[in-house]
Amino acid sequence: MHRHTETTPPESGRPLPWPPGHTPLMLAPMQGVTNRALRSLFIDWIRPDVVFTEFMRVNPVAATRRLSAGDLREIAPAEGGVPLVVQLIGHGRDPLVSAARAAGEAGAVHINLNLGCPYGRMTSGLTGGGMLKRPEELEEIIPALRRAITGTFSVKLRAGYDDPRQVFTLLPLFEAAGVDFLVLHPRTVVQEYDGRADHDITAEVVRTTRLPVIANGDIRTAADGLRLLRESGAAGLMLGRGAIADPLLFRRLRGEAAAEPDEQTRGAELRRYLHELLQRYGALFCGETQVLNKVKGVLAPMDDPAFEKTRARLRKAKTIRAFTAVLEELG
Repeated sequence: MHRHTETTPPESGRPLPWPPGHTPLMLAPMQGVTNRALRSLFIDWIRPDVVFTEFMRVNPVAATRRLSAGDLREIAPAEGGVPLVVQLIGHGRDPLVSAARAAGEAGAVHINLNLGCPYGRMTSGLTGGGMLKRPEELEEIIPALRRAITGTFSVKLRAGYDDPRQVFTLLPLFEAAGVDFLVLHPRTVVQEYDGRADHDITAEVVRTTRLPVIANGDIRTAADGLRLLRESGAAGLMLGRGAIADPLLFRRLRGEAAAEPDEQTRGAELRRYLHELLQRYGALFCGETQVLNKVKGVLAPMDDPAFEKTRARLRKAKTIRAFTAVLEELG
């Protein structure tokens, strides 16, 4: 995991949020899941190279408060010494630009625009992946954001709205505007999470652009990630559902943990992970029901057949005590 990659786009002069010569492994932003308690667990246990906030919604109406007070409190250059990327989701040049400036004033060093969420919609306009439906608006938004952001500016996007080759029409805009790096999930927006991520597109994007490209999508095992790096030439990986299901995926990719642990080891790892989340969520959220629901939120990506019955029992647990009792049977 230390092969050389380009870490400063030509002429930018802005250091990216990972060390020169390093292949970064990033924790993906997942709304409702990658809150600061879960991020702190990953930082303490695994130490991703980069972490992202959950997306911060940009208020299109309130010109004096584009970001919520809660979001502003989460903004920082780093968490636990790990670079933190602030992800914005919204629409309209002026609201996005003023939100980016507010984030910068609050301490953000790295800002990302969400052009990938398939559910990104507000009452007054398309957001997230929906913005790819109106690429002509991006021609104004992307350069304006670049001018407003003093640190790094990155874009996380789908391959297209309904055309998986749309990304190739956007690359000249990203390069000319001075975007620092891209995170690509090679599905379309309308595809949501159906089918498979087409990483042949990732490899073609890597060959086409001079910008560092971080590959995202369907990385569930160490073998998946290492093969993707080898075959695509991507600058790094962003781990989402695969990492939530198995936090040690980061260490497996680095060769620091077994690539394919046996069932007993996996059970013990799962028990420790969920126990620790219960403790951290208890400190962040209010009330047993909210804590339990938040912990259950990380069960969705866990698709290991060996633990399907256990997962079903965990999801049915009505109290933390009942949830913990099921965990004690693991490992």
